Order: sequence, then structure tokens, then C-alpha cells
Amino acid sequence: MIRENVKLILDELPPGVELVAAAKTRNSEELLEAITAGIKIIGENYIQEAKTAYQVIGNKVRWHFIGHLQKNKVKSAVSLFDMIETVDSVAIAREINKRCAEMGKVMPILVEINSGREPQKSGVVPEGAAQLIHEISTYPNLKITGLMTMGPRQGNPEDSRHYFIETRRLFNQIKGLNLANVEMRYLSMGMTNSYRIAIEEGANIVRIGTKIFGQRDYTQG
Repeated sequence: MIRENVKLILDELPPGVELVAAAKTRNSEELLEAITAGIKIIGENYIQEAKTAYQVIGNKVRWHFIGHLQKNKVKSAVSLFDMIETVDSVAIAREINKRCAEMGKVMPILVEINSGREPQKSGVVPEGAAQLIHEISTYPNLKITGLMTMGPRQGNPEDSRHYFIETRRLFNQIKGLNLANVEMRYLSMGMTNSYRIAIEEGANIVRIGTKIFGQRDYTQG
């Protein structure tokens, strides 16, 4: 099933749109099946799950961190991941920069936008994004490469559209600032429920889990 799902999605995606397989709660066997079908990027929400999967899979794929990153997990994150999609504060950016400097690594990052301005969600509100990016663009061991947003997980996919329009507008605004060390290249938007809408609104990274792997079995933790 996983292999067929991946091939169907890859055939559907327009040129230039990258597929991140959202691996939350999935085991290494499931991930390996997705990889054999053509997945090139695994997205992980949790450091421990990523460590376990990485021991089996290693550098067969690129690894994106797509969850909320806690400061005490940054050291592990920078050693594992090829991109962190969820930077939303100066404090977390500073810690990533510090840990990357210790390793001699430059980390590509996306700035997470709370496009719905929802207090329960991570991300910087749109009004604060330009200032945040301006501040962290001076960190030599970070490379700001775009924006990420969530949008609603469920409901009518059309309800996501205004989240994506807002984030694309911000993407274009920041691109126009021509800041040093900022390359507005990636717009990571859309999940299983909304990726088609996200692509219509300019996404070139989509993060899909359920449509690849099926419903999660939350009884497994």
C-alpha cells in the first residue's frame, strides 16, 4: 500500500514540488518501503523517533525536522537533520547557530509562520516575521531558505487557502527585502488534507503522512 501511495502522489506533484514523508509514529520498515518507492525526504516531529529511524536508514534520504523544537533538543537535532523547518524565535535560532558552530556545520532553516495567528500553535505571527528574519540572518551558521506554515489539519481543504495565501504574500515580501544570508527558495505548506490547495498557492514542499502511510495507530504511543 505504501509503495503504491507514494507513486500516486509523486506522479501527481508538479515539477519542482518536493515531497516530505511525515513520519510521526511510523516505524523503520514503513519508512524503508516509502523510500524504495521514491521518497527522498523524511520529516520527523520527534528527536527520539528520528534517532531510531536514522540508525536503520542513515543517509539514504534527507532528513527534515518538522516538529516543535525544544532548546534542550537542539544539539541532537543539528547532528541528525539536513534542514529544520520550524524556527520561530531568536532564542531557538541562536541555539541552533551555536550548536552548528561547534560542529562546523551550516544549517538550512525555514521560519515557521503562524499564519492563522492561533495562540495554541507554534510559529511567529506574520507581523513579526520580517523582524525575526532580519535578526537571525546575521547568524553565520544558519542559512534562511524560506518559510513553513501549518494550516488546519482537518475540515474542508478550502479553509486552508487563506493561510497559504498569507504565507506566500509574506514569502514574496521578504524575498523583496534582499537580506544578506536569506534565500527565499522554499515554501513548505500543506499536508494530506490540504496539499493540493497549498500547491495552487505556491508551495514547493508538501508534508504528507496519512496519505502515504494510512491512519496512525495512536495506541502504539
